[in-house]
Amino acid sequence: MSGIAAIIGRPNVGKSTFFNRLIESRKAIVDDQSGVTRDRHYGLAQWNGVTFSVIDTGGYVPESEDIFEKAIREQVHIAMEEADLLLFLVDVTSGLMPMDEEFAAIVRRSKKPVFLVANKTDTHERRNDALEFYSLGLGEIYPVSAVNGTGTGDLLDAVIEALPDKAEPFEEDLPKLAFVGRPNVGKSSIVNALLGRVENIVTPIAGTTRDTLHTRYQAFGHDIYLVDTAGLRKRAKVNENVEFYSTLRSIRAIEECDVAILMIDATLGMEAQDLAILNQIEKQRKGLVIVVNKWDLVEKETNTAKAYTQVIEERIKPLSGIPIIFVSVVEKQRVLKVLETAMEVYLAKKKMIPTSQLNEVMLDAIERYKPPAHRGRFIRIKYITQVPGSIPTFLFFCNHPKHIKENYKRYLENQLRENFGFQGTPINVFFREK
Repeated sequence: MSGIAAIIGRPNVGKSTFFNRLIESRKAIVDDQSGVTRDRHYGLAQWNGVTFSVIDTGGYVPESEDIFEKAIREQVHIAMEEADLLLFLVDVTSGLMPMDEEFAAIVRRSKKPVFLVANKTDTHERRNDALEFYSLGLGEIYPVSAVNGTGTGDLLDAVIEALPDKAEPFEEDLPKLAFVGRPNVGKSSIVNALLGRVENIVTPIAGTTRDTLHTRYQAFGHDIYLVDTAGLRKRAKVNENVEFYSTLRSIRAIEECDVAILMIDATLGMEAQDLAILNQIEKQRKGLVIVVNKWDLVEKETNTAKAYTQVIEERIKPLSGIPIIFVSVVEKQRVLKVLETAMEVYLAKKKMIPTSQLNEVMLDAIERYKPPAHRGRFIRIKYITQVPGSIPTFLFFCNHPKHIKENYKRYLENQLRENFGFQGTPINVFFREK
């Protein structure tokens, strides 16, 4: 993972279309009407083996008193502050606009690397039209077409060169556990609670970015780094913007960690912002533990925790096999269990299963529930092996690998988790022809 790029620009220059192009998905809503992008979208882009986060922002309208445009403007400022580089989009079909010039003056003050992206450059004539944007004083122009992808390769080559070097700053190859989540769910409190019990030395280590703090934790048999996000800035006063800011900080922390500990508020449940952070954890293939904090504030009956767990599991589908722990940081309830479970997930990511044991267990599971036939062709899985990888990776050899359905693949993943202790761990499952 190599940082964050923010897509910025005035309304209706094609930011969301460009965002969809970079992340190779149609996640953002695209419409000719300006101001459609009010909620933020986050995604992962990959180019030449480098993965980085991309933020789609709303259209920037300087000095507008419209309530939505003021909120969008604040969020754009936050995105610019948090990003490692800026992709400033302009529209060659409408030409240089006064709003572009006003915004460019603000962008120049950011002192971040800026890539001036001339969108909608679909023809050779429009490449000539893009030259007028040199007057913005933002350096080289990158002509692209977000619709058909023209020019994006040259731009991405330059972008990955400008992304920060995330070389490992720590001498020790120690596990890194990140506490992430929305504001006021108890992230810093649980870190403080853990550090309050420490009997050995605790050493603060500067993180690779200004936004995360790594603290060396040596107690109860653990030697790890706890990754905590820095506090919110005072100027992020609007609740919506605080949520946005928190998500950006969470993205930073997720980049830094081996296992992400997603904390949610028991009184609020699993909300949309939690799911957005969860999506980032899943996409970056990190280990995951869900911690439900403030459990002391929930009225309980016999099966309250079981019912609450079922609600969360339903909300996070199709993701499954995630450890869920109910804690009260204030009352120090089950705080150490969070650490122990996160370390189990960390160790599971490195686990190698003997081939004989793997085949004995999984072929039995396959026999109990065979893969569905495809157009009268029976699918037979004959052999399974685990291969080395950054996460547990399994090859299933069969006669028709292309016809294995997604729901059957999830069945195999769940069987691997249940039988070999891969809860909370991302798994790669591939099918090869035998």
